[in-house]
Amino acid sequence: MTEREIKKSIKEISPIDVYKLLPRTNCGECGFPNCMAFATKLVNGEVAIEDCKPLLKEENKQAYLKLQELLAPVVKTVIIGSGDRIVKVGGKYVMYRHEFTYHNPTPIAIDVTDEMSDQELEERVKKIESFHYNYIGRTLTLDMVAIRSVSNDPNTFKSTVEKVTKLTNMPLILCSFSPEVMEAGLVQAKDRRPLIYAATKDNWKEMAELALMYNCPLAIFAPGDLKLLKSLAKTLLEYGVEDLLLDPGTFFDEGLSDAINNFTMVRRCACKRGDELLGFPLIGTPITVWTSEEISKELIQWKEAVLASMLMSRYADLIIMHSLEGWVLLPQVVWRFNIYTDPRKPVSVEPGLKEFGKPDENSPVLLTTNYALTYFTVESDIKSANLDCYLLVVDTGGISVESSVAGRYLTADVIADAINEYKVEEKVKHRYLILPGLAARLSGETEDATKWRVLVGPKDSSGIPKFLSEKWPPKEEEE
Repeated sequence: MTEREIKKSIKEISPIDVYKLLPRTNCGECGFPNCMAFATKLVNGEVAIEDCKPLLKEENKQAYLKLQELLAPVVKTVIIGSGDRIVKVGGKYVMYRHEFTYHNPTPIAIDVTDEMSDQELEERVKKIESFHYNYIGRTLTLDMVAIRSVSNDPNTFKSTVEKVTKLTNMPLILCSFSPEVMEAGLVQAKDRRPLIYAATKDNWKEMAELALMYNCPLAIFAPGDLKLLKSLAKTLLEYGVEDLLLDPGTFFDEGLSDAINNFTMVRRCACKRGDELLGFPLIGTPITVWTSEEISKELIQWKEAVLASMLMSRYADLIIMHSLEGWVLLPQVVWRFNIYTDPRKPVSVEPGLKEFGKPDENSPVLLTTNYALTYFTVESDIKSANLDCYLLVVDTGGISVESSVAGRYLTADVIADAINEYKVEEKVKHRYLILPGLAARLSGETEDATKWRVLVGPKDSSGIPKFLSEKWPPKEEEE
C-alpha cells in the first residue's frame, strides 16, 4: 500500500460515530445539554468516556468497550506509578500538534544511583521533589525519580530502592540491564508499579517475566536499530507484556541527527502508517551526554538541556535527565507546558475585577486583557511594587493587548460592558481608567463609551509603579 492509501484506511472519528454508541438519553449527568454535545467533546479529547455515567452501567458494557476501541489513541497510554502519584505517558492521536491537542505531558525524571551516600541520596531526592516554577499561574514541577544501578550488585540496588521509596512517593524508574539486579529492586518497589528499564535482545525473556510477575510497564532498548526495536515489541506482546515503552537510543554530537531521525520515524510509522508494533510511548535519555569526554561540566549541562528540548519536540513521551540546575530545567518545563497547551485555545485567565493589596474608593483602576502571559506579568509587577489598586481583566478570548486591539477584540464598547458587568463604579468614587500604553488609540472612544476619563499608562507593566507615583492621583483630583 502507498502512504496515501494507508492514510485513507485509518478511520477518522466523527462525533456521529461516538453518538451512535452513547445511551442517547440526553440526561445531562455529564454536564452537557445532550449526548451530541458530549460526543463532540469526547472526540476533541476534552472529556473522558467515564464522564458518561449511564455508559458505565452493566447493560451498556458492550457500547463502552466499543467506544474504548474506537477512541484508542495510535500511541498507547501507559500508566507508571500507583495510587494518586501516577504519570500517564503516550496517548497521542496525531503526529503533529496542530492536527490535534497533545495529551499527557512528557514526564521529566531525574536520576539517582545506588552508589550515592545516604546523605547525598536524601538531598538529591528532596531537590527533585521541591523543584517548582510558577509560570503564568501554573506550577511547573518534575515528575519522576530514575534509580540507576551503577554497582550492578542486587543487594546494593535493593537497599537504594528501599531508601528512595521511603523518601518519596513520586513514580519510579528502575534502571538496570541485569534481571537479577532488577528483581532485587522490584521486591522493594512492588507496590509502586515502577517502569522497568530496560529489555534488550539479550535479556528480554527475563525482563518480560519480571514485568508480568510484578505487573509493571517495560521499556525496550534497541539503540539505533528500529528493526530490532519492532521485533522485540512483537515478541514481548506475544509473550503477554502489553504496557511497553520504546527507547530507540539517544545519541549526541555526531549521532544527534540519527537520534532525532529515529524518534521521528518511529512516531511517523505509528501515526501515518498505522504500525501498531511501534505505537508505544517513546523514551528519550538526554542523560547520555554525561558519558561524553567533554571536560567542562557547564558545556555538558548545556548539551543536556538542548538535547532534552529537541527530544521533547520530536516525540519523546518521557525523558530521563541528570542535571538539577535551574537554568537546565526551566527551559524544559516551560517548553513542555507550551507544547501541551491546546493550540485551538489561547492560554487565558478568568476575566473580572481583581484586587491587589488593600484598595479603597480612591485607588486606581487599571485595565488589561485575559491573555495569561499578559495578566501574570502585570500581576507580578503590581505585587512586587506592593500597590493598592484594582485591575479590570477584560475577556478578549485570551489574546494579548496589542493583538486584541488590532483584531477588534478589545474595543471601547467591550471595555464599557466590562465596567458595567463587574460593577467597577461601586468600588471607586473617581471615574478614571488607566489603559495600557499599547491600547492608547482606544482612549478617545473609551471616554465616549464609558463616560470615564482615560489615562494612558506605560506600554510595559514594569513601568506601572513609576507611572502611578507620578500620575496618581490625577491633578484634577488634587485640586
